[in-house]
Amino acid sequence: MDAPESLLPLPEATFHILLAVAAEDRHGYAIIQDVAARTAGELKLSAGTLYRSIQRMLEQGLIEETRERPAPELDDERRRYYRITAFGIRVAQAETRRLAQLVRLARSSGFATGRA
Repeated sequence: MDAPESLLPLPEATFHILLAVAAEDRHGYAIIQDVAARTAGELKLSAGTLYRSIQRMLEQGLIEETRERPAPELDDERRRYYRITAFGIRVAQAETRRLAQLVRLARSSGFATGRA
């Protein structure tokens, strides 16, 4: 498997999908809802963007489809549920470090102080 840094920088949608599945397994529509809520509606993933991203993320080993399902009364058998992998966690951590470094650089250059 590649080093986590080899996938950086992550596409914005990929990073948000990893955040959405970090705490719990989610199906596609739940991922879309989580991303919209987490970004206060600033990022709204289309179904096409979501499922293209999911396919690439599955191939890269960032997420996996899980066979575990909620109780039948809470589930729809057509749904596929996804969870983050250990590699996905390492990649998300590496991306978080990369972004934090960018913010540190911006602050040290005066861009985050609000001066024009």
